Amino acid sequence: MRKDKYYYNTHTLRYEKIEKSWQSKLLQIFGFLCAALVFAFIIVVFSFKYIESPTEKRQKREINNMVLELERMNKQNERNELILTELQDRDDNIYRVIFEAEPLPSNVRRVGVGGSDKYKSLASLGNGDLMVSIQKQLDEIQRKIYVQSKSYDNIIELLENKEEYNASRPAIQPISNKELSRVASGYGMRIHPIYKTRKMHWGMDFTAPTGTEVYATGKGKIERIQKGQKGYGYNVKIDHGFGMKTLYAHLSEIIVEKGQVVNRGDVIGLVGNTGTSTAPHLHYEVIKTEMVKGKLVEKKVNPVYYYYNDLSPEEYERMIEISARANQSFD
Repeated sequence: MRKDKYYYNTHTLRYEKIEKSWQSKLLQIFGFLCAALVFAFIIVVFSFKYIESPTEKRQKREINNMVLELERMNKQNERNELILTELQDRDDNIYRVIFEAEPLPSNVRRVGVGGSDKYKSLASLGNGDLMVSIQKQLDEIQRKIYVQSKSYDNIIELLENKEEYNASRPAIQPISNKELSRVASGYGMRIHPIYKTRKMHWGMDFTAPTGTEVYATGKGKIERIQKGQKGYGYNVKIDHGFGMKTLYAHLSEIIVEKGQVVNRGDVIGLVGNTGTSTAPHLHYEVIKTEMVKGKLVEKKVNPVYYYYNDLSPEEYERMIEISARANQSFD
């Protein structure tokens, strides 16, 4: 029930009822509405800020689930990285060792997949750092898988050519040496017979009378024939393929021609004393061709590790011992 208000009129000496004008009533209503709106606004702001709606709760749960899934993917990517690293190690240290193939260069395995601009769109999203990390891992894994697949293609090719490979690789001694008595000097630092100083000897010297037959140690094509008066003198170089070559120096006679295909055990020349040589002997080298900074480079290696076809394990051990002696070379 509305209560009327009165005031004391000093002129009439009576209490008279206060009558409100329509302007004051309107102003009162307007003030009430403004207060109501302000209060309502405060309630709405408070509700939006501190009270979650069912939709917001559902979206929050979905975001939390997504973050958990991203973290699970991140851990899975880390496990995949470890598996790929193990495959790379097996490839370099087992499969390629079996076929005497060089490991893939580290710069090939580390080829990049794009710049930082690639991830800008992800970085601006919620949980952007985590999403960028996962995307980088996925790109890295994809790149490694591609490189590894190409490496396995190469291994399969070597496997398919295994018969040809086994026939071509150097695997016997270049002269008849059953008693191992003809090994005069091995690979390594040796006393030079003329200069009497220690110099690198890039092959093995086999002593033998002039005219002793010299054999091709593996199937291949005659790449080079030289008949010089210094250095290696009369010498023959054979390309066996698969990145392998052999050199036979100081011959007295060459009985093959450039471009001719020879098999393991074929006679290619005769022992001599030509070039820079102090006595009749055969200087024999094994050369591996490697890719270095995009260029093929020939690297001379120790021939003693390529005689396994015609030596027993005991003879092989003895051969290694003899060739390691620090004596004087013949050239």
